Amino acid sequence: MTANSQAARCEHVADDTAAAPTYGRAADGSSSSHAYRVHPGVQAALADFTLPDKLGFGLVAAPVMFSADCTHGQWTRGELLPYGPIEILPGARALHYAELVFEGLKAYRVGTDHPNLFRPKENWRRLCGSAQRLSMPPVPEDLFLEALEAVAGSLAAFVPNRSGTSLYLRPFIFGTESGYQVRSSTSFRFMVIANPVEIYSSGPMRVLIERNDVRAMVGGVGAAKAAANYAASLRATTAAVARGFTVSLWLDSREQRYIQELSGMNLFAVIGGQLHTPALDGAILPGITRDSLITLARHRGYRVHERAMPIGELLHMLNTGECSELFACGTAAIVSPIATLADPEGAEHIPQHVDGVAAELREALLSIQERRAPDLFRWTRTVPHWTTPR
Repeated sequence: MTANSQAARCEHVADDTAAAPTYGRAADGSSSSHAYRVHPGVQAALADFTLPDKLGFGLVAAPVMFSADCTHGQWTRGELLPYGPIEILPGARALHYAELVFEGLKAYRVGTDHPNLFRPKENWRRLCGSAQRLSMPPVPEDLFLEALEAVAGSLAAFVPNRSGTSLYLRPFIFGTESGYQVRSSTSFRFMVIANPVEIYSSGPMRVLIERNDVRAMVGGVGAAKAAANYAASLRATTAAVARGFTVSLWLDSREQRYIQELSGMNLFAVIGGQLHTPALDGAILPGITRDSLITLARHRGYRVHERAMPIGELLHMLNTGECSELFACGTAAIVSPIATLADPEGAEHIPQHVDGVAAELREALLSIQERRAPDLFRWTRTVPHWTTPR
């Protein structure tokens, strides 16, 4: 069996040699023994943790994490562990060939004792797609959900309960095999870490069009949530921030003419009272917040157009007032208004309105995520009650 075919055939199996007790969810939703182990240090890690008043975004590490390995074609039994350093060989392919894909989603706990997840199966599907694009083994759905529920369930008391706060969950897969041959690893690790967070926002954004570097190209890995995509964006984003802007806006690699996305967010424009967003072209990450907003906006009566959007056309419409508003969306910020879209040469294009339609859709989506409004689309999933080891 080749390395690639072996990696692709990884399956989720239990490790019957493990003697540690396991805790999870039975078929009826009650607490019961399950597939993953719980490290003896988890209880102490949870007992020693205090949720700070100031959270920021990604600044506070939750005290537990989940880990499972894929070796010799099989996923091992997962384990809930105290948060801390991990061992990785210096020659691991994740470090040398960026063999790493990840996801981001949130657990909410507003007005209830039990957290809920927002569209976790969509994150699983996207993680699988990202993994397959990099010739990595997809994580089985039951293992993915088990990991999320183990982390979010054990941290239920530390999921912030104020509106606009949440527990950010970061699942990721990386290659652990050491070696310099340019091929896929034969061993991988799947992990989930978490951070109690506030909404990632610094007010209306100032966006700088990037006309030199490119983030991704059709046929590349732009549609995968791969670490390499973010590395490719850092130079332009850092330069934009140094000039007083929030983030860069990326254009297509072939003509530098069509809008793709921001670094980590999808773009929407309000044109004639209708929503326009770049069509997914194989180089744009298919955002789950983007998809949710399209569904929600259409339900609220907006016409939504997914199409190729020339940057020159958008700038002209901003200048004439045909485009009245711009906003971006993503898991971290949910919906973030754009106050300025600028050319590198210095010309700034300012929409007539800031945070009009954006504010409406942000509140509509957040109220579903926080279960303050009916979940018409069945997007939320309750995290089962978690019982600590006795």
